[in-house]
Amino acid sequence: MIKTARQLKDLIRRDQLLRLYPGKESVIENLLRYLVKQQRIFYNTDRDCYGDVPDCREDRELTAALWVLLDFIEKVEYHSPDNMPAKLVFFADGEVYEVVYVGPGKEALLQHALVAEDDSGRRLVIIEEEDQMQHLHIPHIAAYCMVDEQGYVQYFRKEEPCGQSHPLAADREHFE
Repeated sequence: MIKTARQLKDLIRRDQLLRLYPGKESVIENLLRYLVKQQRIFYNTDRDCYGDVPDCREDRELTAALWVLLDFIEKVEYHSPDNMPAKLVFFADGEVYEVVYVGPGKEALLQHALVAEDDSGRRLVIIEEEDQMQHLHIPHIAAYCMVDEQGYVQYFRKEEPCGQSHPLAADREHFE
């Protein structure tokens, strides 16, 4: 838990942090209070977040990736932040998943980086606009995701070759 809060370098929202450890919320709350008291991490009351500096700032991409991870958390055996192009990686149900964030206008860059990688993991690709799917042809995509400010994740699958998208239920079971 300490590693998770300290590795993020920016912030992690309190509600996300508590959901990362289901059934252990009171233990996590106690540990967070202790770490804040020791000034090993900092709590920002205005943003309801923890970070490694007093004025933590939100990494929108990582926050969105954490919401996707939390949809899987009951079956996650391992999770870790990752470097570009994936924001994080996790292992669930015998599968490796990479959560990738593709901002508008970054489709070509990310596609080039991901096509070059020889990876057998399944990819959950976060997009900001549904139209971005038309510009992405990345191997191993399990689903495209759109995440709103409250953390609701909507999943999509693109039909090839016409490129039409179809919403999937928020339950990840529908695209496994």
